Amino acid sequence: MKITTAQFASATDALAQILPMTQPADAVLSRFFRAHPHFGQQDRAFIADTVFALLRRRQGLEFHTGADTARRLLLAYFNRIEGVSLRQLEPLFGPDAAWATALKTPREGTPSLAVNAELPEWLVEMLTAQMSNEEILALGRALQQPAPLDLRINPLLTTREEVLGIFAAEGISATATPYSPLGVRVAGKPALNRHALFIAGKVEVQDEGSQLLCYLLAPKRREMVVDFCAGAGGKTLLLGALMQSAGRLYAFDVAENRLNKLTPRLRRSKLSNVHPQLIDSEHDPRVRRLARKIDRVLVDAPCSGFGTLRRNPDLKWRQSAQGVGELSVKQRSILAAAATLVKPGGRLVYATCSFLRMENRDVVNSFLEAHPSFTLVPAAEVLRQQHVELDTGEFLELAPQRQGCDGFFAAVMQRNAL
Repeated sequence: MKITTAQFASATDALAQILPMTQPADAVLSRFFRAHPHFGQQDRAFIADTVFALLRRRQGLEFHTGADTARRLLLAYFNRIEGVSLRQLEPLFGPDAAWATALKTPREGTPSLAVNAELPEWLVEMLTAQMSNEEILALGRALQQPAPLDLRINPLLTTREEVLGIFAAEGISATATPYSPLGVRVAGKPALNRHALFIAGKVEVQDEGSQLLCYLLAPKRREMVVDFCAGAGGKTLLLGALMQSAGRLYAFDVAENRLNKLTPRLRRSKLSNVHPQLIDSEHDPRVRRLARKIDRVLVDAPCSGFGTLRRNPDLKWRQSAQGVGELSVKQRSILAAAATLVKPGGRLVYATCSFLRMENRDVVNSFLEAHPSFTLVPAAEVLRQQHVELDTGEFLELAPQRQGCDGFFAAVMQRNAL
């Protein structure tokens, strides 16, 4: 692996701006690239790939090498993770020459489970209440790997076979996802945002786990459906397609900037049944007006996002135990408010991209205790009806070390008929 002085300097500068962990790493990196428009595609890829790979392994690098600055972390990363010899790295040592030569000497001490799993101590403490040490380590190691690129085809405009055929003809390596009937997993990182299939609305980027949440809701033509925390609309678009662009699908969110990102995606999708609506909170009057009128409601609740650590490794450094506790309170409030929309016999799906029980089972169990008119429906049973053969028990619980997708949780509930 050959690293130029300019590449190393740029990566060091980018990492130094990210390390305070006051903002999302991808946002900082995007701003960094805008400030350096002279970077070519290869330089951008090198910087981004290096920074995110390092963040996934930062804890171990700090423990084993004592690296405490962006420059030292990068030197340790290239040497310990990428296997670049110190002799090759010597031109990059700069003021850290004395420290860098000490990389040859192993540091004393036995790494903790948290260090080996590359997870904060407080997070490991939470996980020990629900997993064995071996399971925590397996999860942590899976989260240290880069995530694959998953796409979801638009069934209104194409088929999975057609998309796979086009990719094969173009030399793009892609396969069908193992569980989602509409998923395509692409090898490498081709620039798909400029691909004809993407521009035509035939494919969208969406993790397979996220796709499966929509199959749990299983909306039908002519129904009234609500995506309660729609965000940029990835799930909204799939729900609309499953409804064959018929019926009425509301996309609610409290963030206008997130809903604005749905607009161009919606235009590409050719869907006509989606109605984005900005709300001020889960108690907005527009929510109350739909009380007990909605057939199906999806609550993909705001959460810690730990299930996406392969893609967003900085989250583990920007989140805290207190923050997770505050999210849990918010999740309960949102779920209770969304439940008021569900009509008798209707379906409610609660989901997060987290593997923490505090955000998942505890929220659902508390809701069911407080709302006896709702009954838990086994997730595997619902998926089987949708021709998805995946059984993780009563709940849908996905993890990268088991299913190869992001970490997701979901529970299916039904309001009892009158």
